[in-house]
Amino acid sequence: MRSRALLTLPLIAAATVLAACGGSSDPAAQSSNYPIPTQDVVSSVAVDPAAQALLPAGTKELTLGLTRQPGINNLPHGGEVPDGNPVGLDVDLRNAVAKALGVTWKQEIGTFSTIIPGVQNGRYQVGQGNFGVTKPRLDVVDFATYLNDGQAFVGASKSGLTSVKTLEDLCGKRIVTGSGTTFQQILEKGVQQCTSKGKPAYTVQYLDDQGAVILSLQNNKVDAFFGPTLSLRYLVDKVPGTTFLGEYSTTVVGFVTAKGSPIARAISQAINTLIARGEYQRLFEKWKVPTSALPKSEINPAAGF
Repeated sequence: MRSRALLTLPLIAAATVLAACGGSSDPAAQSSNYPIPTQDVVSSVAVDPAAQALLPAGTKELTLGLTRQPGINNLPHGGEVPDGNPVGLDVDLRNAVAKALGVTWKQEIGTFSTIIPGVQNGRYQVGQGNFGVTKPRLDVVDFATYLNDGQAFVGASKSGLTSVKTLEDLCGKRIVTGSGTTFQQILEKGVQQCTSKGKPAYTVQYLDDQGAVILSLQNNKVDAFFGPTLSLRYLVDKVPGTTFLGEYSTTVVGFVTAKGSPIARAISQAINTLIARGEYQRLFEKWKVPTSALPKSEINPAAGF
């Protein structure tokens, strides 16, 4: 969740710009390097009685808070094909979990910064939004983990950056990232790596629309984008002039539920059954990110920050 009390670095105020990426978001108009996988790896998933038994008796539907991800800029996590249907690894994962639980999702669209509060206040029974496990989040929600993602940097063509190994490599640079995210937390805490050594602090601009981020990189309005590793590895192959600068850290990602909810354990059990049956790994192979698969889903694992 967003926390302005911790903000110590220079901040460039930025409104979310609802601008499209230069060019069509229609997958057919994208490079042939980016065909969207179409194989069905979900419809054959059978109910897991052990996971289903962990749900409250009679549960047939669960309210899921999630974000809309138009276009394909956020793949492999999620996107939409031209007919409006959602696609992506996160989509396949939640659909496979629902099949294993024997439920349907009642999907409600929120924003990244409103989903966890919505889970807390009961609006959503489950939240999904590539939420990394962090100590502040563990204080307010329970996690059922489902993949391993990272925090990485992509550089603009005129940034002068060739790699980022520590935040000190960013001193004096202009960085863009999403608000209310683990990326924001890392940047806020890490700016001292510059200022404590007498170097100019990096500045941070917050944009929550991926199309606006891409335009900022293409137009060299920023020097680097700090975002999820899986999406950034996709991004550099389809946005000319951008360079993958390296992964800074890794974080386990999970579904979120209210504290103490039995739904978290049911979801974790369903994921572990999918792992045991080989269905989980096939989802990651479909989206060509097998190394992001977890060996086991856990409830509330230890957080790195």
